[in-house]
Amino acid sequence: MMNRVLILFGHPAFKRSRVNSALRAAVENEDGITFHDLYATYPDFLIDVRHEQLLCESHDILVFQHPFYWYSTPSIFKEWMDLVLEYDWAYGYAGKALEGKLFFQALTAGGDISTYRNGGANLFTIDELTTPYRATANLCKMNILPPFTILGINRGMASKTLQRHAEDYRRTITALRDNRMDLERVAQCEFLNSDLNTVIKEAK
Repeated sequence: MMNRVLILFGHPAFKRSRVNSALRAAVENEDGITFHDLYATYPDFLIDVRHEQLLCESHDILVFQHPFYWYSTPSIFKEWMDLVLEYDWAYGYAGKALEGKLFFQALTAGGDISTYRNGGANLFTIDELTTPYRATANLCKMNILPPFTILGINRGMASKTLQRHAEDYRRTITALRDNRMDLERVAQCEFLNSDLNTVIKEAK
């Protein structure tokens, strides 16, 4: 059975982002995928909590796609989490709405992999810096995957490299949708897109 994928997208100026624009174009028209632009939907940050909860309830996989701003998400994700993830809906004794769903981040960052290391410019790894989001997903009893990660975008990116990243994102999202991802193997990877040829099963 095909999984339904909800991509919660937050970029306050995505049209100026070659990478996020390319990732968006690669997946937003795929069957079984709902691409939900939070800034376009809520320019005033007045989030319709029940609508967002119903969206989450009707999907099997939740993705936070965003640039990595100050080691975190753009601010609309914090507002979304503060309001939508209510006690006794997302967590707490009766809060089981998200239980068993898959969750991961799809993030882009300016620094390359060498800067996200102990002793690197940013001191910490991506895994360490995204701990609050994995802790939140864990509290909501979701199944957590490593982030789909594109680094080094501040140094410029050739068109072929950009196309490859966009195609990798499409492959990742559609493989998860179609239950073709080896989740046990990918859980051992630093990033969801570290070795797609190994973790994605061929379509029958």
